[in-house]
Amino acid sequence: MAAAIEGCQGVFHVASPVPKGEVTDPEVEVLGPAATGTRNVLEAASAAKVRRLVVVSSIVAVDINPKDWPTDKIKDESSWSDREFCRSNEDWYSVSKITAEEAALEYGRRTGLDVVTLNPAVVFGPLLQPTVNASSQFLIYFLKGGPDRMRNKLWHIVDVRDTADALLLLYEAPEAAGRHICAPHVITARDLLDLLKRMYPGYPHISKESISDMDHPAPMTTDKLRKLGWSCRSLEETITDSVEFCRQAGFLDDVEGAEPCRFPPVYNKI
Repeated sequence: MAAAIEGCQGVFHVASPVPKGEVTDPEVEVLGPAATGTRNVLEAASAAKVRRLVVVSSIVAVDINPKDWPTDKIKDESSWSDREFCRSNEDWYSVSKITAEEAALEYGRRTGLDVVTLNPAVVFGPLLQPTVNASSQFLIYFLKGGPDRMRNKLWHIVDVRDTADALLLLYEAPEAAGRHICAPHVITARDLLDLLKRMYPGYPHISKESISDMDHPAPMTTDKLRKLGWSCRSLEETITDSVEFCRQAGFLDDVEGAEPCRFPPVYNKI
């Protein structure tokens, strides 16, 4: 790690384990790698005296049952998810993101390393890799359908290309400091289903009956990031480009004898 960072002026820490299925050993599969990976990057960046370290956290560190936060109050960067609530729900991904972001910001305060964090929403958009990631599987499941249920959650969505722009902005803007929510588009599961049915009527889609009712707390705001000059694509453009990529990659094809399409379990935890 130190050799990779030596001579760099800035570092982007973007990797963290996202569980693809049920987690059987959270410390080994999720918590340990997230904490150790973040600590290694922090120490190497500090030793290299980089100008700024940009850490990718997540809205799951902001949005989940924050303590002493009224449900009708819009969440900003001062909102922190309740780690113990997430732990009791066996939501190990959220526990890992909360812990890693807290550690990164505290390390910056303690050592003087300039650390800023980005908290993206569910990230859609064209992929660089040839395999499906969890957020793309989220969208694919809505289109293809399958046996799993989900909640009518209020989902926040952002384009991967706009996320990359936000990361570069946080590195370059001298006034950037602390946390930055990156969650511009807000839509319920049922409304997302309706939008996808209008845009892509030829796919089978999930059924509305598979979406369970739930109350919706107030959404999050991206105002802090916007005030730095950040802007984003429309949700419709993001969905169009995401679906077209998945179609060309064959992710939407029906394969004879394949297992049924599944909704990523992590999204029923967060």
